[in-house]
Formats: sequence, structure tokens, C-alpha cells
Amino acid sequence: MKIIYLADQVRYQTMNTDEFRQTFLVEDLFQRNKLVLYYTETDRAIVGSAVPIKKKLSLPAGKELASDYFAERREVGIINIGNAGSVKVDGKAYKLLNRDALYLGRGARKISFTSQDEKKLAKFYILSYPAHQSFPHQKVTQKEAEMVHLGSQEMSNKRTIYKYIRPPQVESCQLVMGLTTLEKGNVWNTMSPHTHERRTEIYMYFDLGKQILFHFMGKPEKTRHLVVRDGQAVISPSWSIHAGAGTQAYSFIWGMGGENQEFDDMDGVNFERIN
Repeated sequence: MKIIYLADQVRYQTMNTDEFRQTFLVEDLFQRNKLVLYYTETDRAIVGSAVPIKKKLSLPAGKELASDYFAERREVGIINIGNAGSVKVDGKAYKLLNRDALYLGRGARKISFTSQDEKKLAKFYILSYPAHQSFPHQKVTQKEAEMVHLGSQEMSNKRTIYKYIRPPQVESCQLVMGLTTLEKGNVWNTMSPHTHERRTEIYMYFDLGKQILFHFMGKPEKTRHLVVRDGQAVISPSWSIHAGAGTQAYSFIWGMGGENQEFDDMDGVNFERIN
């Protein structure tokens, strides 16, 4: 497990491109036959991926957690963006098709990942936050997720939001997680942008193919950008805006943890403030 220490509201302004990318961007997710995990001190979030081939991949405890097993004091959200696979939790297997999600409450002892077909691999995206109590494990398909249509073709931001892990549909301690897909011909997400001082947000972009995306972040008056490629994630601290524009339509998984679970708890930013 690798550790990421984020920069504060002052230091990010003086970073060069390499320093900025190393601090806020997770570039090496979805490696074949590997479990990849990153731990950040911001809200103690863990972001990662599992792409199993022949053998199962298991979530470890590790020194970073100082626990006997990964979810001893944590909850976990998982969304499969690949082919069919299974997540086995304390002996029970949950089959996840493409864009199916699974919530695991605090206390799950043994968590492992497998692909159904070694030639058509599952690609599990993992997001975890500390949890103060245990809630039931729950699988959510994309059809079962709460669906919201936003944006317009004229503004190039027509998109559909799927809310997977969020009370009351799925009870959790602090994790809120979902997926957004832009329609063809649309490139902007979350515009005009916002911040939410009460929680962090992590974006993982996919469906980009060989194209790229420009993710804008930082304080509204002093923005910076990251060039993001398929399967990469951006860790966005509470003081930062988060918005992106791709060179084609794309999808992204968003996940939040912090003070509350209200999806609409946002501090909007007027275009006049953005520089």
C-alpha cells in the first residue's frame, strides 16, 4: 500500500507539473493480476483496484491500518468496470457484472476478487473510508441505482448520474459512491464547479480509450489542471473545485467521505470567481 500526502491550499500553487501529478493523481490503477492500493491522510481514504486473472486477489491489512484485517475499522465500496467477476466476502460470493456495485460494511474479515473468465477480466475499483459502526453488505446493480439526468446538449454537459451507495438505499457510515456517464458529444462534468468543505471527493475516470481529459482543481481564484488518462483517479481535497473536460465523452466514478452524506451539500462557485 502506497501513501499519498496531499499539499495544502498554499503549497499546491508553487508545484511544478510532476510534483502536482505525484500529489493529486493516481496513475497506475488497473494493473493486470495486481491489487493496487493508495492510502491518503485526507479523511483516511483508500483508493485502489483489483484485476485478477487466474488467482484470486485479497485485500490485506498492512501496517498502514494497524489492524488484523482490512475492514476491521473500515467500510468498502466496489464497482466493477470490466467483465464479469466475483467478490468473495467471508465465504459468500457476490457476482458483479459490468457497472455493478457492492457495499461492504465494517467487520468483513476476508475479501477477495476473481474474474469469471481469464480472457475477459473483471476490473474492480475500490474505495474505502473509516467506519464507526457496521452496516449490512449490499450489492447494487446499475438498474437498481438512483438515476438522475442533468445538463444539456447546448452546454456540452448532458449526463446521467447513478447513485449506488447512499442512504436510504444503502446504509453506510460516511461513504457515498456513484457513477456518472456523459452522452456522446458532451465533454464537461460538474460545471459550474463547486467545493464542499465538509468532505473529500475522489474521481476515477474511465471510458476514455486513448483520449485524454483535463481535470481542473485548486482554489477557484487559483486553478490548476491535471491531464488524466483512462483508469486514473484524482484525489480532490475539501477546499478544491473539481471539474473536467474530455476530448470525448467518458464516464467517472465519484466517491466521497467526511462530515455528512448529503449529495447536494455543495458550495457553488460562480464563473466570475474562477481564474
